Amino acid sequence: MNKIPSNDDLRVFTVVARKSSFTAAADELGASAAYVTKRIRILEQDLATKLLHRTTRRVTVTEEGERVYHWAQRVLDDIDHLIQEVSVTRRMPRGLLRVSSSFGFGRNLVAPAISQLVERYPSLSVRFEVFDRLVDVASEGFDLDVRVGDEIAPHLIARRLASNHRVLCAAPSYLERRGMPRTLAELSNHDCLVIKERDHPFGVWKLSAGNSEQTVKVTGALSTNNGEIAVRWAIDGRGIVLRSLWDVGPLLLTGQLTQVLPNHRQQANVWAVYPSRLTTSAKVRVGVEFLEEYFRRVSPSYWPNGQGSAAPASALA
Repeated sequence: MNKIPSNDDLRVFTVVARKSSFTAAADELGASAAYVTKRIRILEQDLATKLLHRTTRRVTVTEEGERVYHWAQRVLDDIDHLIQEVSVTRRMPRGLLRVSSSFGFGRNLVAPAISQLVERYPSLSVRFEVFDRLVDVASEGFDLDVRVGDEIAPHLIARRLASNHRVLCAAPSYLERRGMPRTLAELSNHDCLVIKERDHPFGVWKLSAGNSEQTVKVTGALSTNNGEIAVRWAIDGRGIVLRSLWDVGPLLLTGQLTQVLPNHRQQANVWAVYPSRLTTSAKVRVGVEFLEEYFRRVSPSYWPNGQGSAAPASALA
């Protein structure tokens, strides 16, 4: 009859499988190679199966080892969750942090931040996924969603990471050909590059000028569900696009794009959104605090924050 394996042995095995090396695993665990070898041998005996193929050059995981690895990850993650819930003041958070974001913002700005996050907290691992839709953090099993836009469901908790807004812009070649619109209503007579991306209403642009807010229905020959494609079309002179400063700021500075109706904007701050209070999870808390620090540090001059100045941490909780 198989014995129930030790959690410590499962953890040793996952490190060996990830590193493909007993020596590298021993270095990460702060243990001797002999200790690692012993724990793997005991785990194989407990499970009555061979988990690893060992050669003089490399360690590879067997088919049974792959199954054990995936189960071990789930078991250890559940244990980490338990430990964090009873000891949320842990100084070095550990376990798996599940993070989501949108395609463009996630790839260009959130991914580099996560790279630095795991460097600072080596016991933390991150599963980062990007979507072209709005993620329901709680029901889809994510710990944290990094999103652009101020419409946040009341059952969620959020902290503002950076100030941001969307602006209208077009290529100089388009404006030379079609003219510069003078009012928001004139946009209906222009080619507009419509984006269906996450929570954006398709073909409806709501913008504010001072204290007033206006909505305009726009159309055009080109539409997409990807903001980066729409920006590329705008550069090509295909029409007017409504896009965040984080995305088009450099293009406005270089003159590849020109701002249209500069008095009009659409508020779209950057938020960390999570399903439960930060005090219940050390790993989510350090993730949110790190992202807040990161965006404060890297904000370029064309962001509303200015030259890396702080965005107010306007926490809804």
